[in-house]
Amino acid sequence: MTVEPASADVPVLIVGAGPVGVTAALLLARHGVRTAVLERHRDLYPLPRAVATDDEVRRILQAAGVQEEFAAIARPARGLRLLDAGHRVMAEFPRAAEGTHGFPQTSMFDQPELERVLRDALARTPECELRGGVEVLGVQQDGDGPVRVTYRDADGEHVLCADAVLGCDGAGGVTRDAIGTGWEDLRFEERWTVVDVRTGLPVRCWEGVEQICDPERPATFMRIGEDRYRWEFRLRDDAELDHERLRELIAPWADPGHGADFELVRQARYTFRARIADRWRRGRVFLLGDAAHLTPPFIGQGLCAGLRDAHNLTWKLARVLRQGADERLLDTYETERKPHARHVIRLAVAMGWAMTGGQDGAAFVRRGLLGAAVRIPGLGAAAARDLSPALTAGPLVPRRRRWGGRPLVGAFCPQPWVSVDGPRTRLDEVLGDSFAVLAGVPLSPAPKAVVDGLGARILPVAELGDDGRLGDWLRAGRADAVLLRPDRVVLDVVPAGGRDFTATAAWASLLHTTRSPLPSPRTAPKGLSRSTTR
Repeated sequence: MTVEPASADVPVLIVGAGPVGVTAALLLARHGVRTAVLERHRDLYPLPRAVATDDEVRRILQAAGVQEEFAAIARPARGLRLLDAGHRVMAEFPRAAEGTHGFPQTSMFDQPELERVLRDALARTPECELRGGVEVLGVQQDGDGPVRVTYRDADGEHVLCADAVLGCDGAGGVTRDAIGTGWEDLRFEERWTVVDVRTGLPVRCWEGVEQICDPERPATFMRIGEDRYRWEFRLRDDAELDHERLRELIAPWADPGHGADFELVRQARYTFRARIADRWRRGRVFLLGDAAHLTPPFIGQGLCAGLRDAHNLTWKLARVLRQGADERLLDTYETERKPHARHVIRLAVAMGWAMTGGQDGAAFVRRGLLGAAVRIPGLGAAAARDLSPALTAGPLVPRRRRWGGRPLVGAFCPQPWVSVDGPRTRLDEVLGDSFAVLAGVPLSPAPKAVVDGLGARILPVAELGDDGRLGDWLRAGRADAVLLRPDRVVLDVVPAGGRDFTATAAWASLLHTTRSPLPSPRTAPKGLSRSTTR
């Protein structure tokens, strides 16, 4: 066994080079943190898996620096329809062409294409190193020392040390064993057959996702690309589908006659489960993505949840490693992400019940309630918002107070298009990668001192050229200013007419650093970096 020299050690080692692991590496690089990514495969897995994302995750890909490349391979979708067994529309949940985060609320894509975009970005990033053809054998941490990772490649076994390890290696990964976590079962388990097809045939398509709510044969259908489609069926047996059986199943949408332009790209059987890890962290070893949670695919949030994990954790880890922030900051990763992951899994399970009637004696009652519930005015818009709810109260989310407006703390800042001394761009390109303040009025000395201590820049919303959208948002929340975290969650507010942030004492000790703030790779225009005092 070779113990690699100290010069080869890395601040962060990531196990698994899927979308979650590579996105985490790219986000850490934006904060100046070097990473090594260990992956058992030498090249990309070529077959499709995840196919849908939402506007929040598009914003995360923007933060990782791959938004333009992803936009070239993504296809906006119109939303979700629930159909009965006769394919009659029971309910429709439309998705906007531009959501709160500045992107289509639903986008379809091919996972191998996304992975190629991410891998290309990784290869261009000097802070990141990818090691393929590697089998991770063990992850060990003794006390407060570095994490030791043992792996095997063509040259034998090696030991590499890191300040932190991110386990992005799935539900059966070695990092789960390293932190001794188990699963909490959220009571959903079904076998489904997934079929991916490429065809030039006419296909009856709504340009959104269709869920067939038939307890005898529930199904899902969606268009992924120009000539790419996916069907998912819950069948009563595990037999592989031959051409005739497949033709029967997809007859409501298309007729793949013999000799037709119809390519079966993939046929796979999955057990859809709903589970969440009871522990996401031990010391400096963390779980992300499928290593931390498993969800049925019915609302397209499996991969999305993993990318949210990466966005939440990476800025905190960078602040601890690079600037000496309090180690307790890392505890907020699980306390913030776990409730949201559980919430999304339960939404997916509820959709599964709507499709299949559930798995118990109350199934008939639930199907009746569904027919009534989907007619509630505004339910579609509420369902869209429910995928990005405000974070629950915690150390970085002081209990939200109302001043007569909509509470903003813990919620995401919207991302409009802005115009600042040049072409129009999205807000986050102006904010950069660190803390920032959006101010409707000049700040008084007290909040100004807090902002300076965080190394945050102050942006007067009146100078952003966003047609007043951010100013309206501040007024709706009865706030004169908001302090944004690097992940664009509102950390604190200066209430309308107030003189200071409301809860500095609650979060300041976690974010206090022992080293100077690092400059952001993305700098704001100089005209917006100034601050004023009243």
